[in-house]
Amino acid sequence: MECAYLSNDKNYTIFKYGPYTIRFKAPYSLERYTSIKEWDHGYLVVMAKYRHNKESEEEYIDLIPILKDLYISPDTFLKDIKEVRLRNA
Repeated sequence: MECAYLSNDKNYTIFKYGPYTIRFKAPYSLERYTSIKEWDHGYLVVMAKYRHNKESEEEYIDLIPILKDLYISPDTFLKDIKEVRLRNA
């Protein structure tokens, strides 16, 4: 399995890979993620649509500190992920 999925639900960002689902707080005004521009071993550059802006904005998500806070080895968890796709965009 080389693909992970990014989505959001209400005030949470959801990163799903294999049997793992990691949820973390998203900005309060996030409506949805509109595209993924870059994936670099735990670092995402995405476009996100917020309530206060008509256009999507560039946003950055660093999964490394989130994984460490969950006592998940970032190197082990991220090593096989080659691509991240949007789910429910």
